[in-house]
Amino acid sequence: MYRYDEFDRTFVQERVAEFRSQVERRLDGSLSDDEFKPLRLMNGLYLQLHAYMLRVAIPYGTLSARQMRQLAMIADKWDKGYGHFTTRQNIQFNWPKLSDVPAMLDALAEVEMHAIQTSGNCIRNVTADQFSGVAFDEVEDPRPTAELLRQWSSLHPEFTFLPRKFKIAVTGATHDRAAIKAHDIGLRVLRHPDTQEVGYEVSVGGGLGRTPLIGKIIREFLPRQDLLPYLEALMRVYNSEGRRDNKYKARVKILVHETGIEEIRKAVEEEFEALDGPSVAADPKELERIAAYFAPPAYEKRPAVSASLETAMKSHAEFARFVETNGFKHKAPGYRAVTVSLKPIGGAPGDATSDEMRALADASDRFSLGELRVTHLQNIVLPHVKDDDLFALWSFLKDHGLATANIGLITDIVACPGMDYCALATARSIPIAQAIATKFADPDRQKLIGELGIKISGCINACGHHHIGNIGILGLEKSGEESYQITLGGDATETAAIGERLGPGVTADAVPDTIERLVEIYLAERTPDERFIDTYRRVGLDRFKGAIHAVDA
Repeated sequence: MYRYDEFDRTFVQERVAEFRSQVERRLDGSLSDDEFKPLRLMNGLYLQLHAYMLRVAIPYGTLSARQMRQLAMIADKWDKGYGHFTTRQNIQFNWPKLSDVPAMLDALAEVEMHAIQTSGNCIRNVTADQFSGVAFDEVEDPRPTAELLRQWSSLHPEFTFLPRKFKIAVTGATHDRAAIKAHDIGLRVLRHPDTQEVGYEVSVGGGLGRTPLIGKIIREFLPRQDLLPYLEALMRVYNSEGRRDNKYKARVKILVHETGIEEIRKAVEEEFEALDGPSVAADPKELERIAAYFAPPAYEKRPAVSASLETAMKSHAEFARFVETNGFKHKAPGYRAVTVSLKPIGGAPGDATSDEMRALADASDRFSLGELRVTHLQNIVLPHVKDDDLFALWSFLKDHGLATANIGLITDIVACPGMDYCALATARSIPIAQAIATKFADPDRQKLIGELGIKISGCINACGHHHIGNIGILGLEKSGEESYQITLGGDATETAAIGERLGPGVTADAVPDTIERLVEIYLAERTPDERFIDTYRRVGLDRFKGAIHAVDA
């Protein structure tokens, strides 16, 4: 993991002191609410329906056990004993008092964390594949790249007040687990087909919200040393040409869509050629310094097959299901990455109590070399677990209510906070997720259905990523009532796609039964080994429309 140097520590401490002064001036009336708003947003502080919300950055989703324990302490001391892990690999505290926020930021700074640039029209938290550094299909660990981008983008003098917010995601694997095509900029580490040189494929113009678009490739191969100069050029083109007259058309995706990728590519290449590349490019020694923090840990030499694991799986069906569902193939023999679900049946997706956070920290220390990852699917990963320790880990998680075996299945639902918290929401998300999960609670039924991702948003801003869910659910207000539009065929991977609308909206009470009918159609139509997304692409949208028509009947 990256560790703060003296510059990082000073930078964060100065920002906390600055914001403390701003909060004091807001509390004594020296600053109006309108004057305070842009200041608080640049420090991750929102005003929601019932209280302030503090969004804490977790760069590329990587956490230490010490940091997780500090988050638990903050939840207990200044919130209501829990936090919400988000689709940007961040954590949100939903109930802080304004007067307590500077103390919360001090506590975060103690463990090298902050809330800077988790809001505002700037470059937000850089996200990455949750299995970075351990994935079997990885070309290169993308976290050094993500950390470089974090440092480059923090309070960048040109890009602090962009036309609109800006999000970057990075993957180093052949299979995209970071949803890079749904981001303003997506980076995929790859090797040049001829020279085998490591560089990047760059996509631009992805994004969800009211105008969902899949990113387009602007550079098929970008040499590593050109990364910062090229991104600087791309950001300058957006900063100059992006619309500022209409915030709904201010994202870079609209610029790319309206101008065309060829014209954008030409403008970026011209800016790239004109700027002083060497003055922007990262010093090779700095790249080496950053990369050293992400060197693989000293794994033990272990057999590729664990006899004790095989015995335990044969003896305990529930444990075997957990390993098969929540385990992920590791590049080191005898190890696995394990995803801990934050989606218990009936729970709020992504929520973790302070006790659960401490349990996860303890599990990390005991079984995963003190490291955890937050996923953009609102779960937690323990990236370095020995196969021989899996049964002990499962037993520990089970004792703490954290052993739900549903990763990638129909109850592993992504959902934004919705109208239970968010001032922008037009409908509830959490109760819909809870109702669907309860409907499909039977583990055997979940296994029969197989891989199927449901994503729910409570408004058109799409924080629940519903557009790229295999089944997407969008909550809207219609004539004073909640109405839920359903889309099918969304995909966040390397075959990224925006879901297609199934038909008219349904009521909240009708959503679970509508999902049931969609699943029944899928099960009737699928061929052996077909996932829901495969069947949908083969048979098409019309075959599923009966699920909506049955509601009307």
